[in-house]
Amino acid sequence: MSQYTCLLLIIDPALRDSPAITHAAALARASGATLHIVALATRLKIFPLVQKDVWEKAQAASLQGHRDWLTQQDNNLQALGLKVTTQVEWADDLKQNILDYVAEMKPDLLIKQVQQESALKRAFFTPLDWKLLRESTVPVYLIGAAGHALPHIIVAAVDASDTQATNGDLNDRIVEQANAMALQCGAELHLLYACDISALYMTDMGGLAVTDLMEDLQSTEKDRFFELAQRYGVPPDRHHFVLGSPVSALSHFAIQEGVDVIVMGRVRYRGLEKLLGSTTEHILYQVPCSILAV
Repeated sequence: MSQYTCLLLIIDPALRDSPAITHAAALARASGATLHIVALATRLKIFPLVQKDVWEKAQAASLQGHRDWLTQQDNNLQALGLKVTTQVEWADDLKQNILDYVAEMKPDLLIKQVQQESALKRAFFTPLDWKLLRESTVPVYLIGAAGHALPHIIVAAVDASDTQATNGDLNDRIVEQANAMALQCGAELHLLYACDISALYMTDMGGLAVTDLMEDLQSTEKDRFFELAQRYGVPPDRHHFVLGSPVSALSHFAIQEGVDVIVMGRVRYRGLEKLLGSTTEHILYQVPCSILAV
């Protein structure tokens, strides 16, 4: 039985070399799901010396050009046997437009290419992808620049520590989504725990660093992770206990092992945590592969 029945792909029709269509089509073909592609176009800027009717004609021509291109993509995909529907609209409020489509269609996945943003820009403006991670009611599949269109290696990034009461439920959802995609794609499923001993240290010791307890704490975390991996039935050669901060450890592992997709949790933050962003949000700009956020 297919894990996916409906996939929603959001694209910028101006980025015609984007890998997003190829990745979404590969997943739709593997799962037999319907793929709905929505191209949200940016309106042309109004120049003071351009007459209104000339500007309106240019707008209409631009939108028609996008529709002609997307129709060709539609024809190519349907020739492969995919069930595809498409539409092109102006993006008046990009985030809200996307969330409205999610609410209307209720897809199994919201698919979109990662929109790279500089650290300087992120310091002043919340990136669109961060907003979607925080507000989408369905899992968000953000396509990176590298990796196979149909994933070969999928990593479920879990947190085996007991510092958060919600970790167990979130881990379950992460592994379920990772396993669902792995089954559809015939991919290898790996389990990874990036353990930041120093952070756990401060949590357990109230801010006091006690060197003698480091090895015991690491051993405890490793045992807890291995128990988690056994419970999910992940074979020993496919679960990985990695020391270091989650962003750097996951980034290094993904690049070194040629990971196609990392499946991670997303948490609703408030206050300073929301301003600084989560591990899942920051990993978008550190790895070339795709991210599936649960």
